[in-house]
Amino acid sequence: MDKKSRTEVPNLCYQLHGNCYLNITWHCTLRCAFCPKFNGCWEVQKYDLRLYQEPSAAEVLAAIGDIGAYSEFVFCGLGEPTLRLEVLLEVAEVLKAEGAYIRINTDGLANLVHGRDVIPEMVGKVDALSISMNAQDEATYIQHCRPKIERAYQGMLAFSRRAGEMLPEVTVTAIDGLPGVDIGACQKLAESLGVGFRRRELDVVG
Repeated sequence: MDKKSRTEVPNLCYQLHGNCYLNITWHCTLRCAFCPKFNGCWEVQKYDLRLYQEPSAAEVLAAIGDIGAYSEFVFCGLGEPTLRLEVLLEVAEVLKAEGAYIRINTDGLANLVHGRDVIPEMVGKVDALSISMNAQDEATYIQHCRPKIERAYQGMLAFSRRAGEMLPEVTVTAIDGLPGVDIGACQKLAESLGVGFRRRELDVVG
């Protein structure tokens, strides 16, 4: 990447489906084989989501501009937003005070990463979670998601169940088209966790 590209203003927020998406990190707890960044593509719906430094809460809020212009804000880039939990919650608190609806797209590993139950910290600041379950069993999950930490699959399931008990709306997702992924079994697993389920399509991002 040349020096000029590194000085361009990053897309800390981007608009899709009438919502404002917040791009606060490129780091992730997983190394999903199907993630576009591992195939050399950092674009989502023509937005370049590369970051060369992680933004502060103030920088994210400044990038948003008029909070009232959006009804929903989604923490979602090509990284895992809960890795920057302090910034995420600071931004969410400001947005929520303005009446915004807040959603986090997450891998559900925040409790493992931070070594504590972080879901109570989200209460009152976050309206919805979309959690990437991605598989009906651990072996298939490891095959496609390639987690960096141990017991990631069990941790994600426990996080999903706990979130469903404490937050207004929790949905787990799985991608139809990944080898070995049984969408019907994923939906049944979601029901057993007490959360919603949404089917995603392979190679459709954003």
